Amino acid sequence: MMLKTKGLVPAKTLSLPSSEIIFGLKSEKMKFYNLLIKYRLWIGIILIAFGIYVNYAGSFWPAFPLYLVGVVLIAGHFFFGPLRLIQEYMENGDMEGAEKVLGSIQFPNLLYKPIRSVYYTLKGNIAMMKQDFDGAEKNMKKGLDLGMPMKEAEGASMLQMGMLHMQKNDLKQAESYIRGAIRKGLPDKENEAAAYLQMCSIMMNKREFRAAKDFFRKAKALKPTTSQIVDQIKQIEKYISRMPG
Repeated sequence: MMLKTKGLVPAKTLSLPSSEIIFGLKSEKMKFYNLLIKYRLWIGIILIAFGIYVNYAGSFWPAFPLYLVGVVLIAGHFFFGPLRLIQEYMENGDMEGAEKVLGSIQFPNLLYKPIRSVYYTLKGNIAMMKQDFDGAEKNMKKGLDLGMPMKEAEGASMLQMGMLHMQKNDLKQAESYIRGAIRKGLPDKENEAAAYLQMCSIMMNKREFRAAKDFFRKAKALKPTTSQIVDQIKQIEKYISRMPG
């Protein structure tokens, strides 16, 4: 690690900042937690098997903690699933790794309802990236029907459904979903700008130029920084001023 100092400091006086130590400890805890999530079913089964042995060799009460922890771990595997493990894969853009984690869930209907919603939404996202629009729509609709844990997450999912219908050239359904996303609220200005630009495009197709200009102004006012959205704004700006209305 590079340490910036104003002068030369003897090597023996250099020490790791406390924030770095804390971060390192948190990182180790996260690794341990991820390993526990990955193998908790088998750990739970082993603990219960050991509990049965202790119960047989001795008595019930010494075996009770083993039974309890084992049951909690097995219940956690089926009710909460390994979705936390997907985060790292998604952040690194490793869709294949994320898909493997989703594929390891054998009984999605047993998942706690908000987690089941996230499960189907993630499946929909991966299907969309693979250009499987029918599979994406099916899974994302399941996620929406189950209800998202936060309004912003529901809004983002509705925006994705709207964009999916844009890909399928179903503008009526796309407009319905994107308007719903705007009403529900979106997690950040980048998503908001994307929603307004999609609405601008829909209004242009419907030849409702005044509404198109209004949505374009809203998108531009958010000052998004995502390159794709910035490029779209520049492209639309070239000819939107020539539109009537």
